[in-house]
Amino acid sequence: MNQKSCLNCGHSVSDEFCPHCGQKTDTARITPRSIIKNDILGSIWHFEARFFNTLRDIIFSPGKTAMNYIAGKRIRYNNFIPLLLVLFSFNVLGLHYYEKFAPAEVLAEDSEVKDFLSKYSKAILFIVIPMLAVNAYFLFRRIKLNIAEHFIIGTVSLLGILTLFLLDDIVSLISLWKPVSKIFNSIDRALFGIAVLFPAVTYWNAFKNSFTTWELTWRVAGLYFLMVLESSVIGLILYEVF
Repeated sequence: MNQKSCLNCGHSVSDEFCPHCGQKTDTARITPRSIIKNDILGSIWHFEARFFNTLRDIIFSPGKTAMNYIAGKRIRYNNFIPLLLVLFSFNVLGLHYYEKFAPAEVLAEDSEVKDFLSKYSKAILFIVIPMLAVNAYFLFRRIKLNIAEHFIIGTVSLLGILTLFLLDDIVSLISLWKPVSKIFNSIDRALFGIAVLFPAVTYWNAFKNSFTTWELTWRVAGLYFLMVLESSVIGLILYEVF
């Protein structure tokens, strides 16, 4: 086997990547062509492909995605925490443009409570992760995951919700065009319903092979009961404060 030295750390290598620092061993001289092909287009394509593949897996198999990540299969996914911040930013931007383009009479239809939820919903959602993690830790103890691993499952669940809310923001913008408003208002309601059910889908998808249907049903129902109870208390406190 042909041995050579890594140009980055000098470690002896014989494969495609250096086992010491991870740099590719075929590093060639930088040219205008290599900058465009590898550094610019290659980086953009690599990021976009993994970004959209991660979102696809989260939407269609959230529990499996979370369990794969916990099991160590991570290179195929974007890191969930930075992705959470990206989706949060997109949601804030979507809400901003909806409020910018929506007619005054449409915005005026919102009640005080709706306005509060619209304004603070994204912040409230970030409380969902620790709540899901702690509640699921006790309800699904048979799986023997630690609290940090349940935190990952909660993060994946919130990523799915934020993705659906982002789609909902886009649908809400389109629904401002009156000829299609009825159709897109229906889609809007459907997306909201799916977002509400997404944690149930996540945990069902993650643990369906570890519990019977009945066991999984009462645990998921218990999770929602605890989440509604805790969210109501937190919501009332925030509403009184702000």
